[in-house]
Amino acid sequence: MNDAVKTYDIDGVINLDEFGVGIRPSSERDIIITGRSYQEAESTLRFLHTNDIKNQVFFNPVSFDEKTRESSGWHKARTINMLKDLGSNIVIHFEDDPVQADIIENNTTVTVIRVNHNNLIELENVKR
Repeated sequence: MNDAVKTYDIDGVINLDEFGVGIRPSSERDIIITGRSYQEAESTLRFLHTNDIKNQVFFNPVSFDEKTRESSGWHKARTINMLKDLGSNIVIHFEDDPVQADIIENNTTVTVIRVNHNNLIELENVKR
């Protein structure tokens, strides 16, 4: 399984707000799929690069004001399925939001690792 790819959510998985960086991608092949809106790309990429995380990132295509936990989960599931259709061997997705984890589990073939951060991170729509 050395060609296996893992995908990662940002907030609650990679980013733990004032607690810094949590779980980092383990390979440059790994992919970040975030519920953050495309409107948050600049600050998100700045955070990732500041922390020497240079993996490919897929942003939620809806505006910040329109995104929900559900729409973020569907964005992640669709992105995982698209990448798998294009030949990416995605086997695991790291997710902290139970709503999104359920959507991903029920609509993809990947294993979802549910990260429990004990409510350190707000799950609702927050600008970071």
